[in-house]
Amino acid sequence: MTMHKIKFILVPSLILALANCSDTDAPVTPPAKSAEQLAYISDSSPIDKARLDRVISPLFEDPAMAETRALLIMHRGEIVAEKYGEGYDEDTRFISWSMAKSITGALIGFLVADGRLVLDDPAPVPAWQRPGDPRGDITLRQLIHMSSGLDHTEVAEENGKTIYEADTQQMLFLDGASDMAGYAEARPMEAEPGAKFEYSTATSIILADIITRTLTKSEDPETRRNTAMRFIRGRLLEPLGMDSTYFEFDANGTFLGGSIIQSTARDYAKFGEFLRNNGARKGAQHLPVSWVKFMRTSSANDPSYGGHIWLNKKRPEGFNQILFPDMAPDTVFAALGHLGQQIVVSPEQKLTVVRLGKTQDDVNRPMSDQIGKIVAAFPLAK
Repeated sequence: MTMHKIKFILVPSLILALANCSDTDAPVTPPAKSAEQLAYISDSSPIDKARLDRVISPLFEDPAMAETRALLIMHRGEIVAEKYGEGYDEDTRFISWSMAKSITGALIGFLVADGRLVLDDPAPVPAWQRPGDPRGDITLRQLIHMSSGLDHTEVAEENGKTIYEADTQQMLFLDGASDMAGYAEARPMEAEPGAKFEYSTATSIILADIITRTLTKSEDPETRRNTAMRFIRGRLLEPLGMDSTYFEFDANGTFLGGSIIQSTARDYAKFGEFLRNNGARKGAQHLPVSWVKFMRTSSANDPSYGGHIWLNKKRPEGFNQILFPDMAPDTVFAALGHLGQQIVVSPEQKLTVVRLGKTQDDVNRPMSDQIGKIVAAFPLAK
């Protein structure tokens, strides 16, 4: 009798539970998108349009990704997907933030190739040349690898400093704004040159100053600005067809090679493709293959950082993961910037992905992982 009672009780309970299940509890399959909605993906895409859209759409639709303003994918040198948020299009210039560092890294390479700079020589910074100044031992390589040993605080959270005490804000917007390189170069040492990795916008400003001083001995801001732009246009922008790219300068005539370049998504993609093709474009070799290889080789203190560019490698204990080494080839590299600016390049997949927008740095992991899913969706090149 007891067993029959239990069965009698369970059956109505099950019926009741099933009755309370509504259609809204079941997984909802979104309706298939129309050809018009998928038109931003090219017919030449190696991936089915609907499948590619499924990994792109969260960047624009999922609140966890915040605001994506532009997404552009190039495969085998052709644009296979290009999508913009409301109010933005292919003619919009977007701020680079720290993607500028990788462009500065390439510009240094031209001068090394010309024999005007040497990687392992002391960096030619006049303020460091006084006898006994330990900064005089810092090499160009150490600056490019973010291992100078200079006391540069990139963000407010480091060492308990406030936002107004961090060197990036001081240099870009406060006391150092009129002569950013002067501010960056005046900082004292906190470690032996080459002893530790410390990511720093101030370091890239020093490199921008070195480029300019190598090109002209003039201290006149206008001369410095004009000389630098002739070099930048002639060696990089014009050969790559980056016609919409605009460099910002401080009052002393130093270009803001650590953080502020304005460019379109298509121009950023051209730069990514340039590095994917080992410094060549349309059959012409502009930047030596050896320099691009150097940029894409891990530095001594952080395997995920090369020559002013991020690499898809696992970082040492205690460092935040930057890219997505578990999702894509370890040959992937990227120019990355504040608020989720990304130029991600995968040579093995003949792929360049540009994402531009506004995602706060402390919550950008979902967005970054979504870029990883886009990269992972493409096949390895045959």
